[in-house]
Order: sequence, then C-alpha cells, then structure tokens
Amino acid sequence: MEPPTSSRLNSRKRRKDGSGPNGATELDGIPPKMSRRSLGLREPAPFSDEVEIDYSKPYIRVTYEEAVRGTPLDRPVRVYADGIFDLFHSGHARALMQAKNLFPNTYLIVGVCSDELTHNFKGFTVMNENERYDAVQHCRYVDEVVRNAPWTLTPEFLAEHRIDFVAHDDIPYSSAGSDDVYKHIKEAGMFAPTQRTEGISTSDIITRIVRDYDVYARRNLQRGYTAKELNVSFINEKKYHLQERVDKVKKRVKDVEEKSKEFVQKVEEKSIDLIQKWEEKSREFIGNFLEMFGPEGALKHMLKEGKGRMLQAISPKQSPSSSPTHDRSPSPTFRWPFSTKTPPSSPANLSRNESAVTYDISEDEED
Repeated sequence: MEPPTSSRLNSRKRRKDGSGPNGATELDGIPPKMSRRSLGLREPAPFSDEVEIDYSKPYIRVTYEEAVRGTPLDRPVRVYADGIFDLFHSGHARALMQAKNLFPNTYLIVGVCSDELTHNFKGFTVMNENERYDAVQHCRYVDEVVRNAPWTLTPEFLAEHRIDFVAHDDIPYSSAGSDDVYKHIKEAGMFAPTQRTEGISTSDIITRIVRDYDVYARRNLQRGYTAKELNVSFINEKKYHLQERVDKVKKRVKDVEEKSKEFVQKVEEKSIDLIQKWEEKSREFIGNFLEMFGPEGALKHMLKEGKGRMLQAISPKQSPSSSPTHDRSPSPTFRWPFSTKTPPSSPANLSRNESAVTYDISEDEED
C-alpha cells in the first residue's frame, strides 16, 4: 500500500499570490481538499507469521538521511513500534499515526506483548492478548502485527523482522531492571521519537472507572449482569438496588415538579388571557351602559321625545288667533216628547238664572 506523503501532515506555507477559503490570505494549518476516495484498508493488518519474507535479498538497513529523503517503492522504511495497547484508545492511534508518517515511504510493524509478559512486568490488563491483537489489527496505520512481542528488543529480533527504526516516545521507559529499555536502540541510532498525547492513557481510563465504580456497577446490574459476574458482594448489591429505587423516586418527583410547573405556567397564561378578555368585555359593557343610561345617553333622549309626544296628545293645539271666526248656528231647542209645556227646571237652575231660555217646540214639530 502506498502511504500518504508527509507533505499532507506538515503545516502549509503562506501563499502570497492567492487568497484562501472565504477570502483568507493565509493557509497555515488548513488541510488541503482531498478527493472523494477511501483512504483506509478494507481488511485488518496481517500477523507477521502470515507474511512471507524474501530472505534471498540481503538486509541492508537504511540510514536516517536516506529514509527522510525517500526510498524506492519496493524498499519501504521498516519502522517498528511496540506496546501493550490495553483498552486501545486515541492516544495509541495517534502514536501509530506518527510512526507511520515518520518517513515518506514507511512500512509499520507493531508488536503487542502477550498476557504473560505484561502481567509479569507491568500488571493485570483489562483486555486479554487476543482482544489487544485484534484491536491493533484494525488500526488503519498498521501494516503488520507481531504477536507475543519481546519486552526488550534484541539484535536477533531486529534482524529477523528487518527493522530499520524503532518508534516510541522519547520519555525513558524504565522496566525489567533497566532505566530505559530503549537505551541500546538509541545508542545504535535506530530510535525515532514520537510525541505522547496528553490527557489520554490506559491508566487514566482505568482511574475513571475506579472513581465511578458504583455508577458502572449499578448500570451493569440493571443491564442483567449478576453480582457474581461483577464481583459485587450481597450487601453492595442490595445497596445498589436501594439506590436505584431512590433515584427512580427522585426522578419521578422531579418529573412531577416539572409537569406541575408546566401546568401552573399554562394556568397562569390562561388566567392572564381570561383576565384580559374580561377587562375588554367589561370596558365594552360599561361603555354600552353609559351610552344608554348616561347623562346624555339614548334613554334620556327617548324619554324626552316620549314626554313631548304625550303632551301633544293630551293638550291639542289651539286655533291660530289670526284665523277668521265663524258664527255658530244656535243649537236646536229640545222639548220633551208628548208635551206642550216646557220641561221642568230644577230650582237650582231657576235660582241661578231666572231668565234661562225655555225649550220651545218649533212650529214644524207642532204640526
């Protein structure tokens, strides 16, 4: 596989004759656009005992200058990096990425120590050796994996795998009674330093798990793991179940509080809306009431108009003074039937006016 060129990893120089993206004139640290194609492998890296090596060709180690300058495609620089790679994380991947990109044409071989060596020299691991082998195999920067790698590199091992350089961080690694297990590699001029990724390591991850042990134990108990599988005592198991119930009650109470707050908020909004509508209706009602029954309201005008009409109906209009007077014809005299005398008059009428007109019977009636 042809590795990517090192120019992609180096910071790009400033371009004075053009502008960058969005009008920028400096392209420092901005990666170039890449074509839409897959850069990763489609299969995991093979193990060293599965790779055939042509021992007919003599092994001549390349110098550092030759490696930096670039080697032919059929003669890549064989770089070796080893480790435990327990709980494979981004720090491991970045270290292998740096080792892969040390030179323009690099073939990266990664050695993974077995459980026996690791438990003897470093301590117990979370993942077993097969899991760690498989994790390293699926890293895109790895070309070959060495199982059961040695703790200390010997000249025989370096010659067997035809290793040109050994990549590791420059911090002295004290182990197996040595202040630095890579001391002889450095003295031979075969050491290629890489940089550690701060803030991430297997020890840091284990520290997080130990710190939050109760949380993870409770979570796994909920998922169906038994207390025996988690190495949890009977008392702790009951304690975790009780805590889980308490947390559920707390969550329910919290949910009820949130729902009640939402309900109260909705009621307040509705009440404010109703009050506003009531105020509008009350203003409208008061305005209509004043318009009808106020001092200058419609009812007062209606009463005045009705009073005027009643007065007109009760007292008819008098004849105008300028109208001509007409002589009224005398009222016909009335006589009692079958009588030739005048009707008797009451004493009061006689005393009131003795000269009252008598009721005469006309000549026609006599006839």
